[in-house]
Amino acid sequence: MFAAICVGLLASCIGPVYGQPETMAWGNLNGIRVDGHLFELNSSMCVVQPDGSVFTTGRERQTNSYSRSGKIETVTVGMRGKEWALNGKEVVEETGTGAAKVDVQFDSPKESKIGGAYWCLDLPQFSAVLAPGSKTVNSVHYTSGRNELEIGFDAPAEVTIRKDSRVTIAVLPGKPAAGQKAHMSFTVKVAGEIDRNPVTVALDASHPGQLFDGMGGNFRLQNAKVDPGIIDYNLQNLRVAWGRVEMPWRAWQPDENGDPLAAARAGTLDPRVQAAMEMARRLGEKGMPVIVSAWFPPQWAILPDRPEGTRGNPLNPAKMDRIERSIADYLVFLKEKFGVEAAMFTFNESDLGIDVRQTPQEHADMIKTFGPYFASRGLATKLALGDTSDANPVAFIQPALHDPEAAKYIAAVDFHSWRGCTDQILAMWSAAARQLNVPLIVAEGSTDAAAYRYPQVFAEQQFALYEINLYLRILALAQPRSILQWQLTSDYSLLAGGGAFGDNGPLRPTRRFWNFKQLASTPERSFALPVACNGPNLTCAAFGNIAAGIYAVHIVNNGAARQATITGLPSNVKELRVWVTDSTRGMEEGAWIPVTGGKAEVKLDATSYTSVRSAGTPAGVLGF
Repeated sequence: MFAAICVGLLASCIGPVYGQPETMAWGNLNGIRVDGHLFELNSSMCVVQPDGSVFTTGRERQTNSYSRSGKIETVTVGMRGKEWALNGKEVVEETGTGAAKVDVQFDSPKESKIGGAYWCLDLPQFSAVLAPGSKTVNSVHYTSGRNELEIGFDAPAEVTIRKDSRVTIAVLPGKPAAGQKAHMSFTVKVAGEIDRNPVTVALDASHPGQLFDGMGGNFRLQNAKVDPGIIDYNLQNLRVAWGRVEMPWRAWQPDENGDPLAAARAGTLDPRVQAAMEMARRLGEKGMPVIVSAWFPPQWAILPDRPEGTRGNPLNPAKMDRIERSIADYLVFLKEKFGVEAAMFTFNESDLGIDVRQTPQEHADMIKTFGPYFASRGLATKLALGDTSDANPVAFIQPALHDPEAAKYIAAVDFHSWRGCTDQILAMWSAAARQLNVPLIVAEGSTDAAAYRYPQVFAEQQFALYEINLYLRILALAQPRSILQWQLTSDYSLLAGGGAFGDNGPLRPTRRFWNFKQLASTPERSFALPVACNGPNLTCAAFGNIAAGIYAVHIVNNGAARQATITGLPSNVKELRVWVTDSTRGMEEGAWIPVTGGKAEVKLDATSYTSVRSAGTPAGVLGF
């Protein structure tokens, strides 16, 4: 019912539809889209540092802000090195089909011994008309088969074309003095062949993999005024399979010599603890497993000093008995008063130190210490292995992974999805979970951990596309039990309005909300199925509730519209329902499509997310 109401309100539900330059919030112009097809540019703002190395803008490498006004996107960046500082500003304006105007400005707040600041592009798919080398020109022209790229300058510029396909355009050459500024404008035009070739999506329903409970969410409460309405909306309109809440440890036991459990039983409970426990109860009442995670430790529980360049503080090993009792007291009270037995406990991102910092061995020792103690207190709660800041620090879990005593108390292997990861790393996480025979959990799902600083980016097509691409890729390659969105509160909200990010309009779903809802509507009790996409610019994941005879395939098309043939559908599947989310539609249902001989034809619209699902047996119609 909700989807039917909102799909008709395109502008208010999805947001405005803009043009084709794809600009990242840190200033890198990925390229320009024509009919959905991305002609890649891979631009960045670059600084030649005093030691000769090159600093390039990228995710979380600098401070930055992002905003959009109509067809104009503006990014400001603050770049810093040990001996230099530079501010940059990039303004990207869509000026027509396959065309954009780019203004780049640098200013030096102090004298810096850098070798210059540049607008850089990586163009391995193109060949330069000009020979490699440095020269002063008014424009550069690149070709690749029938594809063309032309960059014009508002004034003659020093351009260096390198053999490795990087082109650098000098904006602020030499060593700038304090207060020195420089600016250049570029016109960028792309044209050429658009890939509309048909593709095949092949699934193998005969080899089911790991169980997928569904999408989950984080419910760390941070805004008492705005969070409640957004949480209500999400829980009323989404199927949420797992939940994660905060243990406000610092508020639970600020005094080492206090007895927080006795105080709580006597009716004295800090309001932040009360709210966090009420949140856990609400999730528990919906039947979902609940993860309890601690961020901020009380001062008595940590060592005061930390090495330079590190974040967070280690736990005080001399007080480990008191620490484990404090945390177990919290979990005991959550169970006896609020009726929630936490599925597992974690220190959030302790590999990075947000905010407890652990070495890999300390992490393993903590699991071996807390696990039996929790059990001695009558708790079934175990520990998550990892809960790492992203997927890359696989080494962090190795000591516990290979320790039989630690393995007894591990409920799941757990990483966060920030900053991307390779297929090989995803395979390593999956293998770790299989080795221990426990679920794999992605306890924080999204792509850009710094996005809260420039929240306008949440409304951008590219942000929504990259996020759903990441989720499908993780689901296909690593087969986690759940991915928990960061967050289903006002923080990184999937919704606009309701006070989130200063928008006091009515609550309304964004494209990210519809992406999440569409994926979260995967039939319950489904197993991951092997699936392969034979064309570029596609990301796929497939699931099957084998008992109910329901199969679902999710496809993100990152390019132009094309036809897809889905193969490998079981013989009992005769037709498929279709749902699409894109820049103008939110999980809009299409016509049923027939299935013949295990094959079905489905149209994939440009830069869209399409899901198909079979009806299954009458007794088992679940999901969507």
